[in-house]
Amino acid sequence: MAFFSFNNIRVTGVACAVPSNEIKTESYKPLFGDEEVEKFMEMTGVRASHRTSEHQTCSDLGYRAVKELLEKKGIDPKEIGALLFVSHSPDYRRPSTAFVLQYRLGLPKEAVCYDISLGCSSLVVGMQNAASIMNTGDIQKALVIVGDTAGKSVYPTDRSSAMLFGEAGAVMLLEKSENENDVINALVRSDGSGYRYMIVPGGGYRNLHASEEAVMCEDGNERTLMNSFIQGTSVFTFTIFDVPRLIKDFFAKTETTPDSYDCFAFHQANLYILKQIAKKTKIDFERMPITLDRYGNTSGASAIVSLCDKYGNDTKDKTIKVMACGFGIGISLGATSFEINTNDILPIFEDDEIFEEGLITNPNQLYEKK
Repeated sequence: MAFFSFNNIRVTGVACAVPSNEIKTESYKPLFGDEEVEKFMEMTGVRASHRTSEHQTCSDLGYRAVKELLEKKGIDPKEIGALLFVSHSPDYRRPSTAFVLQYRLGLPKEAVCYDISLGCSSLVVGMQNAASIMNTGDIQKALVIVGDTAGKSVYPTDRSSAMLFGEAGAVMLLEKSENENDVINALVRSDGSGYRYMIVPGGGYRNLHASEEAVMCEDGNERTLMNSFIQGTSVFTFTIFDVPRLIKDFFAKTETTPDSYDCFAFHQANLYILKQIAKKTKIDFERMPITLDRYGNTSGASAIVSLCDKYGNDTKDKTIKVMACGFGIGISLGATSFEINTNDILPIFEDDEIFEEGLITNPNQLYEKK
């Protein structure tokens, strides 16, 4: 069992940002028809989402979140010893986006920076990685930046995905502490047999120059090999069987129950799935914040988006115990628990800025000017 427990490490802040461009789900009615859109909203709960512009990236949103968090905490970027960027939406095929963020944020050259290619489970795995390197080294503060711009890979007329995804960037700050009661637990699982369930088949080095010709797929949606494919039935089966099993195993391993937690910050897959998970695990659905109605499925950022939405404007100075769970593309799934003060949870920011220096449209831009 891939279970991890870390003492003397605390979550000391979370923040997130979304684009200001809001798209109402009902705006798809002229494209898909009233009945189709109403049925989609009823099943998924998604009534609006926020989408990036053509050149805005997840790292742009993560950058804004980090800037806000460090300013609020009064932390100099030079104090950060590690930065992990965990996403399926990098700025470039290479180099890792973590290095771009290190440069933009002014982190020290001594900091360890790297990308992890993950989607819906990115927060849990990112936390586990960050806590692991803090646990064995002298790093005092680490940033885990998560999120995706999944809408960019969706074919415009794909009814299964076009209305589903929102886009966001989020950050979690971890710090070493002197308190033995500061504990982070994590349980992670993987099932690579489901790699086809959610996939963009083209554009990687397996099929670098994949055809971009649209093909009518068996589910009645047109797509190219450069677009997202979601096998809905397989994904649904995974989420209502494997995810509750993981959560129950997490409860058993940590000797906790649903009553042990104040908040369940779960991946916002869709409303029906979340209700089924809550029912099967006896989690009080009232303690599971829902944000997909306004922000859509924001992939790995969704747990932090939910925390920021619920507690970001909370003026009470209180510590809450959180269980977060991410599950999806991979197939990858994980659960984690931690405590955080509500004063360290920032509200959701809207941001449309892009890293202009990083927008390279001509190879000659890469040459340094003397």
